[in-house]
Amino acid sequence: MNLSESILNIVIFLSMLVGLAGLVIPIFPGLVVIWIGGLAYGIITGFEFPAWLIFSILTVIMITGSLLDNVIMGKQAHKQGASWVSIIMAILFGIVGTFIIPIIGGFLGALLGIFITEWIRRKNWREAINASSGLAVGCGWAIILRFGLGVVMIALWGVWVLL
Repeated sequence: MNLSESILNIVIFLSMLVGLAGLVIPIFPGLVVIWIGGLAYGIITGFEFPAWLIFSILTVIMITGSLLDNVIMGKQAHKQGASWVSIIMAILFGIVGTFIIPIIGGFLGALLGIFITEWIRRKNWREAINASSGLAVGCGWAIILRFGLGVVMIALWGVWVLL
């Protein structure tokens, strides 16, 4: 391995670590950042076999992880009593919150969306808090899932580099 390959590997690895670290922020697309690192590596080094196979696996993991985290949060909130309407409102409030308060606004907006909708629906703030806590618990599980998938993605890229 020459100096330019070493520098490339270090830069890609560091970008993937940024993606991995970002996975603890609910709205940061860390899996996408890791995937982009893999894409950049493939564009620079080529997509011959088995590189295209590993990149395909990275793509499937990224898409699956990006969808599953929302499912986990919604299911956990629903399990704690939130209606599907409240979950949809949480998504909408989360999107708005992302623009109002970058980084944490999406999460805070989602919590507020579920709380307000459940409070209006049930007329009981304690039950609204309980439904909101389900979203928070689901978010914690989603972070753990995404982080694990991010580690797997980086490990697969490491295999790619060694091949």
